[in-house]
Amino acid sequence: MLPRRVFFLALASFGLWISGAMAQAVRYEIPLPALPGTQAMACDFHMHTVFSDGSVWPRVRVDEAWRLGLHAIAITDHVEYQPWKDDVKTENLDRSFELAAGPSREHNILLIRGAEITRDTPPGHFNAIFLKEVQPLARLQQVAKGDDAGLLEAFRVAAEQGAFIFWNHPGWKGPELGQWGPIQEELFKRGWLHGIEICNGATYYREAHEYALERNLTLIGTSDIHGPDLNRRTTPEEHRTLTIAFVEERSPEGLRSALLAGKTVVWYQDMLIGRQAILESLFPATVEVLPPHLRTQNRVYFILRNRSAVPVKMERTGKVGPATITIPGEATVLVWVGTNQPKAPLELQYVITNWWIAPDTGLPVVLRIPGAE
Repeated sequence: MLPRRVFFLALASFGLWISGAMAQAVRYEIPLPALPGTQAMACDFHMHTVFSDGSVWPRVRVDEAWRLGLHAIAITDHVEYQPWKDDVKTENLDRSFELAAGPSREHNILLIRGAEITRDTPPGHFNAIFLKEVQPLARLQQVAKGDDAGLLEAFRVAAEQGAFIFWNHPGWKGPELGQWGPIQEELFKRGWLHGIEICNGATYYREAHEYALERNLTLIGTSDIHGPDLNRRTTPEEHRTLTIAFVEERSPEGLRSALLAGKTVVWYQDMLIGRQAILESLFPATVEVLPPHLRTQNRVYFILRNRSAVPVKMERTGKVGPATITIPGEATVLVWVGTNQPKAPLELQYVITNWWIAPDTGLPVVLRIPGAE
């Protein structure tokens, strides 16, 4: 047996090692170009903890966000569904937020207070974020699932707090049950529905995308994560479905304003999905076209650089240039173009097939190559 003095010295050393390891928690930033005059924020507005049907403690969500390069998160535990209630032993619907608030400040992660309002589909599930308190929704938990008036009362309470409300995973039980219905129409008319999840986890909802474009609702993508995220870092190949918000000010107010203005794109698998005007503005910030470094009798050589984590996959729509060009995330590619006028400027017409402006519709772009001086 170790002498007591040696034991306590060893214990103290172990404690210092643990605190040092915690101080060295590594964050891997996500390269995300922004729109002019804005900052890009990687956000996940739909996640769960043991305070509803998740399997992790609230601060785990903050630790994950730090490690994976996220800037803002919302823990959106269900108001009506809490299977671990007897174990966590609290009636306080704000408790998951309260437990995550301190760690989020320490890690410089914006923590947005939120909740998931849950009914059978249809009408489905909805997230309310930027709430001041979740607890006022507690009295609505026992409202009958088929009671539209009670459901609208829940939205009224959220709307009075200035919540940003979006419709979750509309087609998760199939497109027939995920159609725009009377509740969605009523929320829309009252100005209480602001966005739609067009992507949730590994699923893209085509009809939801169409609804968002038709009604000018904000495009949202989320993880809807319940278990722990075991990824070490965010990469082009391994990442959560995220909302990228373009904010003028990195604050809850700045983020809410960006969402209400629809200044978002969704990063889903190897795709960016957004409105055409936003993706058009994002393209020059993402793809750098370097001036030609070599001109031969019948070729022009130049470099394309991708400043983002998202790959850029292009197919030619014009008559000049390679049939396809793919620039992986954070990568550079060499391109050459055959021409009998190597000193003349070139315009290469393409469509970015993995940047969608509508379902199955890529973003048209032009690569302008300067001529020789």
